[in-house]
Parts: sequence; structure tokens; C-alpha cells
Amino acid sequence: MLLFADYKYLYLLLLIPLFLVGYALLRWLRSRRVKAFGDPALVNALMPSRSRSKGWVRMVLFCLGFLFFVLGLARPQTGAKLSERKTKGAEIIVALDVSNSMLAQDYSPNRLERAKLAISRLTDMLQEDRIGLVVFAGTSFVQLPVTTDYVSAKMFLNSIDTGSIPIQGTAIGDAIRLSIKSFSAQSEKSRVIIVISDGENHEDDPVAAAKQAAEIGIKVYTIGVGSTEGQPIPMDGALLRDQKGEIVVTKLDEKTLRDIAKAGNGAYIHAGNEEFGLNPIVQDIRRMEDEEFGSIVFEEYDEQYMYFFGIALLLFVIEMLIGERKPRRKLFEL
Repeated sequence: MLLFADYKYLYLLLLIPLFLVGYALLRWLRSRRVKAFGDPALVNALMPSRSRSKGWVRMVLFCLGFLFFVLGLARPQTGAKLSERKTKGAEIIVALDVSNSMLAQDYSPNRLERAKLAISRLTDMLQEDRIGLVVFAGTSFVQLPVTTDYVSAKMFLNSIDTGSIPIQGTAIGDAIRLSIKSFSAQSEKSRVIIVISDGENHEDDPVAAAKQAAEIGIKVYTIGVGSTEGQPIPMDGALLRDQKGEIVVTKLDEKTLRDIAKAGNGAYIHAGNEEFGLNPIVQDIRRMEDEEFGSIVFEEYDEQYMYFFGIALLLFVIEMLIGERKPRRKLFEL
């Protein structure tokens, strides 16, 4: 597979059609001047050694040389090899609530999409930290193992919706326990779990899970998404109703989220529409002791630009050596 490290130079290839059109226009203007000078047949007879085709041959060679020269400027690369890379930073696992209550629209466009936007911005602030994603509702699932590949993190993040977990509910404790297991074996110091939820826990004991995390040196932060007044839940063009036919209203349970953060030696933040609450958490993470991670990555592509420059030079030399005169002798004479 051929990759270009400086692909912006490829835009110079747009000049090649201009070269050809410009040369064709120049030849046309020259023929007009010849007609103005006299009979074209007579003029050509006066210049029997002049070749009419070699001009185009030279122009084609020049364009091919320019093509390879530009490809060389764009630094073509092939292949890659595995190498070990050392980085320093923290490991952050974001546990995101994807239950139906996250469809409430007290944030624009809804709680879940606003949370995903905030996580995407979080990846933009990270440097050499590792990030992982856990999604949860009635159960939990590792959406993305811890990685420094922030592009992949955003791709996995975009695919998250309320259908990511088929079992409805809000099992925050299960999500915290799964997050604890998801940290890499290399990580011992700077480990953080960020729980983003409306806090309406119906399944387990999240405070006990947060205590378990704190006992092994993992900080648990919580971000509350929603309003204490409550909002209905849009579902399939209507509002979600319970078994009695009454509209379901989802409210932010700040007490549960505060208790989780306290037990996890972290902090609770109520997400706003403008400031979601991740910035203060990132600042706390920056104050932690950086941990060194070793990872195997693809890098050190083989540079191929010298071959393209060599071909371009050869074509330019051939173009200069070809004159505009016809060969004096034919190759085969009878």
C-alpha cells in the first residue's frame, strides 16, 4: 500500500493539464504566425529538418517528469513495521449510560448526544493518556479497550446509541466493576473512571463498587446529566409510558452520583449545556503522577521518494536531449 506523508503537494498535478493546453495553444498561435508569414507548405519546405512531432514528445516527457517529481515531493511511503513505543500519562475509562432515560431532551439534542460530544472533546484534550469506553444500561459492555488511538475512540463513540445494550435499566455498579477489570496490567497509579449518567440506578449497589475501586487506587468521578425537575423520554415519535399508561419522567439523581464520587475518592459535577464538566476532571488528572506505558505500534514507513525523483530526473534529461530536428539519417536505408 502506498501512502503519501505530504499529500498536499499532489495538488500540483493539476498543473499538468494546463501545461498540455498551454503548449497546444502555443503551437496554434505559431501556426497562425506562419500562415501570416507565407504559404505554410512553402515555409515547411524551407525548414526540412524541423520535426513537427518531437515537440509533443518533449512535452509528454516533461509532463511525465513533472508527475514523478510531484509524487516524490509528496513523500510516498510503503510498508510499516512493528515497534515499541513508550508513553507517559493516565488511563481513563469513561462509563457512559445508554439507557432510554438518556434520550430525554433537557440537553440539546438529548442527554446521550450531548455526553458523546463532551467525550469527543475530551479526546481532543488528551496527549499521551490512554482512554477506554464502557457503555451500560441494565448490563455493561466494553465498547473500546484502553488505547492511545484517539481516532478509533471517536469512531467507536459515534456508533454508540441506546440500542448498544439490549437490556434496559441502569446498572452503574456493574459498569464500575467492569471498568476496574478493563485497565491494563501496566497501570497501577494514574487510573480514573468517569461515570456519565442521570444517576437513576435500579439494579445494584454502585457505592460499594466505587469503594472497591478506591481501595485499589482508582478514582471514580461522576457527571450528572439531566435536571432534577425531570423530563419525559421521547421514543418512536411519542413519549415513553409505563405499564399504567402514564408518561415516564426521568429525573437526575444527584444524591446517588455524589455518594458514588465520595466513595471513589473523586468528585461529582453537574453537567451544564456549555461546560459539561470534563475540564475540571482533566485538570485533576494532570496533577496525578504520570505512568509509563509500553505499546506496540505500526510506524517507520519506508520512504520511496528517491525512486520517484530518480525517474523524474531521467525523464527531464531525455526531454532535454531530444531536439526539435528530424534525425539526419534513417535507421535503415535501402
